[in-house]
Amino acid sequence: MTAKITRINPEQLHETPGYHHITVVEAGRTAYLAGQCPLDRNGSLVGPGSVEEQVDQVVVNALTALTAVNAQPRHVVRSVIYVRSDDRDVLGIAWRRLTDSALGPAFASASTLLGVAQLGFAGQLVEVDLTVALPD
Repeated sequence: MTAKITRINPEQLHETPGYHHITVVEAGRTAYLAGQCPLDRNGSLVGPGSVEEQVDQVVVNALTALTAVNAQPRHVVRSVIYVRSDDRDVLGIAWRRLTDSALGPAFASASTLLGVAQLGFAGQLVEVDLTVALPD
């Protein structure tokens, strides 16, 4: 039996250059969210130079994506957080801002926080990648 795969781009999120914000696999109902970036619906970077503002937009986008698949932050089973910095204090600021947000329960599961040299969009400082066990 072949697993059914559904790819979704909620209209409330920015257009992509070919990938989907969400992929749902009908084998245990798991959703894989594309890395959520600090872009608004029009694809414009939010909060240039501000990790805090970019984290806030990433949270908005991740919650929108979770809602699109009828999931909540507590259904997240894996997260990877990318921060464009090698400064542990900056990584800590991003982590605390995420865990203190409405998305906070997502980070109670397996999670990885990485400092990286570059992200996909000019000026981008933060990205969050989530895997979700969808509720029945």
